[in-house]
Amino acid sequence: MRINYNIREQVDIGRVGGHETFTPRYGWLKKGYDAAKKDPFVFNTPDAIERLGVGKNMVRSIRFWCLAFHLLEYLSGQEQKGQHGGLQPTLLGDKLLDDDGWDPFLEDVASLWLLHWQLFIPPFHAASWPVCFNHVLLPYFEPKHLSSALIAATQNYEKLRKLSQGSFEKDGSCIIRMYVPASDNTAFGIESPFSMLGIMRKAEEANSFRFEIGEKQTLPEDIFAAACLSYAQNVQAETQRTLSLHRICFDYNSPGVAFKVSETEAGRYLDQAARSHEDIDFVESMGYQQLQFTRDARELYWQLLEVHYGSSLR
Repeated sequence: MRINYNIREQVDIGRVGGHETFTPRYGWLKKGYDAAKKDPFVFNTPDAIERLGVGKNMVRSIRFWCLAFHLLEYLSGQEQKGQHGGLQPTLLGDKLLDDDGWDPFLEDVASLWLLHWQLFIPPFHAASWPVCFNHVLLPYFEPKHLSSALIAATQNYEKLRKLSQGSFEKDGSCIIRMYVPASDNTAFGIESPFSMLGIMRKAEEANSFRFEIGEKQTLPEDIFAAACLSYAQNVQAETQRTLSLHRICFDYNSPGVAFKVSETEAGRYLDQAARSHEDIDFVESMGYQQLQFTRDARELYWQLLEVHYGSSLR
């Protein structure tokens, strides 16, 4: 039976920190997936540095990002062991990163959008990301202002507000470096793959950045529609077969919030996706636009992803 989450409560019990200040790097996720597939306890072995070919802090960061993106998950009964718990590939990890998977080396930008969406699905191993995207409404911000806004936002959460402010300061810095192109700030060093998504940009104000709300030229309509179905399966009854455009764009942790797209653009993505998939439709009913789907949202989520990667590989 499918779990119907209270997403906000799940964020509140999520984790912060753990990335060791590193943003995801090219090759890291495949490296972590392959290693854990061979040995669930690889990240805890004395020779993890040699086996993964990176430094000690990077080993921990790779583990963090593989969990945050839902590419790895805890073995049964291992989660309470925290950093010492064994990990195994998830269904997404296998489908995406297996040697014969959809896109093991993340050459399709759609894979980056898909991974970005995973940060907004429970369980939350990087809770600062949904807190930031849902609550930070500043027109522009310096890094210190984003961290302050993050800390202020956590005061609305019973458990997160009790955590160290330093963790949120590091998370705020990591969010900016993850999404802002290095060309907008040469001090960032190695560029994150996610900087090509156009989610965050340098603002006109000195040393300031902003969310880029509107059209995302590299976001495929299939991925956006799949995210909407993913959202539906987590927040509403299994038998419900509609999701309003307003909820898609403005609800807590919705695809519109996660992808920073406008209501107009969200409607356009869904209309285009509906033209290609007979099991989903984008309609107007009683003055309200909504996504309709004929089968279980989870089943259709995987179907849309299979179709996207099947067509992109041809």
